[in-house]
Amino acid sequence: METKEKKFLTVAPFECAWIKDLKFREAGRGCVSFDAFAHNDVTVVFRENVGSQHYHYKRDNSPHYTVIIGSHRNSRLKIEVDGKTVVDVVGIGLCCSSAFQSYWISIYDGLISIGKGRYPFQNLVFEWLDTNPNCSVQYVGLSSWDKHVGYRNVNVLPLTQNHLSLWKQVNSEYNGDGDEELEDEQTGYDKWGLENFLESWELSDLLFIVGEEARSVPAHKVILQASGNFGLSSSHEDVIQLQQVAYPTLHALLQYVYAGQTQISEAQLSSLWGLALRFEVMPLVKQCEEAMERFKANKKLSDLGETMELSYASSHIHFGGNFCCGLPINMHRLQQLLLTGEYSDISIYIEGQGLIARAHKVILGLYSVPFTKMFTNGMCESNSPEVCLRDVSPAALKAMLEFMYCGDLRIEDNEDFGTLLLQLLLLSDKFGISLLHQECCKMLLECLSEDSVCPILQAVSSIPSCKLIKETCERKFAMHFDYCTTASLDFISLDETTFRNIIQHPDLTVISEERVLDAILMWYMKSEKLCGWEVVNELITNSTLECVFKDRLKLVNDLLASVRFSLLPYPLLKKLENTSLSTQISAFGDLVKEAINYIECGAATHGNDQNERFQHRRSSYKELQYICDGDSNGVLYFSGTSYGEHPWVNPVLSKRITITASSPASRHTDPKVLVSRTYQGTCFAGPRMENGNICAWWMVDIGKDHQLMCNYYTLRQDGSRAYIRNWKFQGCMDGKTWIDLRVHENDQTMCKPGQFASWPVTGPNALLPFRFFRVLLTGLTTDASNPWNLCICFLELYGYFR
Repeated sequence: METKEKKFLTVAPFECAWIKDLKFREAGRGCVSFDAFAHNDVTVVFRENVGSQHYHYKRDNSPHYTVIIGSHRNSRLKIEVDGKTVVDVVGIGLCCSSAFQSYWISIYDGLISIGKGRYPFQNLVFEWLDTNPNCSVQYVGLSSWDKHVGYRNVNVLPLTQNHLSLWKQVNSEYNGDGDEELEDEQTGYDKWGLENFLESWELSDLLFIVGEEARSVPAHKVILQASGNFGLSSSHEDVIQLQQVAYPTLHALLQYVYAGQTQISEAQLSSLWGLALRFEVMPLVKQCEEAMERFKANKKLSDLGETMELSYASSHIHFGGNFCCGLPINMHRLQQLLLTGEYSDISIYIEGQGLIARAHKVILGLYSVPFTKMFTNGMCESNSPEVCLRDVSPAALKAMLEFMYCGDLRIEDNEDFGTLLLQLLLLSDKFGISLLHQECCKMLLECLSEDSVCPILQAVSSIPSCKLIKETCERKFAMHFDYCTTASLDFISLDETTFRNIIQHPDLTVISEERVLDAILMWYMKSEKLCGWEVVNELITNSTLECVFKDRLKLVNDLLASVRFSLLPYPLLKKLENTSLSTQISAFGDLVKEAINYIECGAATHGNDQNERFQHRRSSYKELQYICDGDSNGVLYFSGTSYGEHPWVNPVLSKRITITASSPASRHTDPKVLVSRTYQGTCFAGPRMENGNICAWWMVDIGKDHQLMCNYYTLRQDGSRAYIRNWKFQGCMDGKTWIDLRVHENDQTMCKPGQFASWPVTGPNALLPFRFFRVLLTGLTTDASNPWNLCICFLELYGYFR
């Protein structure tokens, strides 16, 4: 998820803080949000590599972006590219402050966007597009100019191609689009805090009897006991008698606890100090003592009898979204009250599961308007110390309560992580806990994978507040369409609207239009196994459309138009023309005939060039098919021709690809040899230790702008007799997290010097795109003298390339 920094970070003048986790997941694309306070020059630097503590952007000769908020004595916004000012504007609403302000800065392929608020594209105030973008920036540095700058709540967030429309919803989706009733129901967090419960009878379980007039002042045990020691019992009839204390003094103490600040006159300061000391509200005791010392040192001020403000010290910074931020509440003590159930006024049960937790109504009400109404509007829970919930996961409920009491989302990263996170998202939606909802959304975006996208879509597609997650998942599915429709049949259960959005998504990526047709037909018939159009055609021939498609028959004509039949091979179209699919489904037949006519008549004369059904998908892959060992059809050869533009040059020398080995480069460990297409007598990658295991490997990086769905690969033995027997062929996107594409155990294929050998890559992983590939030796070779040398002199990859 986002990278969280220390509670408080101060950057000295002309210095820069670089933390290894402040890094975009994808180079050139990401967003940093943060709170900052300074007199001027809040400075954020974006580089390809981490800088030093004494780094300063004015002395940086490497490519970088610099954004300066509050430049020129806090009057301007500046953007610099490689040290040159490209933006210098005034009066756009961005300025530094002596109090913390929230900002965000996003970069997406050279588009730099800046605004106020915690999340991207909330309160967007400025954008600038670099016409020559630096798409390699990845590390974020927090810097300053001539004065200290304070940072907190620093988060690195992911961006997608649809980041504008997606992240705008993070804070607004809970309010809906113009739904006034929903806006009233989900009060904004900034307007709803503990201060709303100050001296409120709602959810109170304690009374102060104060002053000679015996005035009743309500309060909440859990809040008081988490901020001091009020000598409370766990009964429901606590009354604290304070006849010797004036109401303004008690009010000032409660206001300090509930609101984090209060006002008091010099005449009442001593009484407030005594009351705070009695109840052990130590931050207030300390501030009262400091104020009394100042009064003594300044007789003039004391004589004036002015009212002064006491505010919970700004050094007490709480990190996270908890209501206690800025309040003198001990978080550890509050969490202990949840664990022990002390001062609890509500026991939470789950039907069929029994008691889950003993909590406190005021804490639940702080986060959730539905909980507040449940406890105050006359429902049965209003007068009951118990509430029983249905269809709720115990683990998710416990995680929700823990978030309410500590402000952090704490979920163990295990095999149930995704399921629990999804349950927690739905629970936060049910009870209107927007802060938790946002945290779940961000975490889901971070851990979203091709395998989890369908289960998430099935769960959130009908929930309006999960629109952000839904749209992100739809795009993820569309971009990995081949994998998501072959690795499992989960997509069959998607609802019509969701499946339609995927099929019609502008980023739909497929290796063949035939796969789109197969997926649509499988979805129509709710197939219980993977199959192609031929199987569906046979079923229709031997049965009826009603029996095959059942309740989805009425939808058949709608989705077929999303198949770009004109991209199918002409022989396949002619074959489809004579099938039961064409004869029994009129729309299918018409689309096939239209595509055949388009090909036969020629695109130029057809007049439909602007119709998307006749256009190649912008994200389609180029097929580089294996023909024979040592052919010129592979990806590495293709990159040597500048992707078909020029005569072949060794792609390592032209820097189209990068090859590295497990051992240092040397005469016989030369990366360019592997793609030189000439036989080498001695070429090997030597052994090394990784994670306590010995191994050897050759690794290929096809470039940050390219990906390959690999379905075949070729190796060639060098002149030695060190034949490999146990190895893995692997792929990954980040150079770290490797996925096995093919595992070889006691493979006897290699048996003579200079031999070529090729193997297919099958299964769902063959449909996953990767940037990095490697051949990893996992066992001894047949050479007894150097059994861990990986001796190959040629490597080629095949598949679908983009």
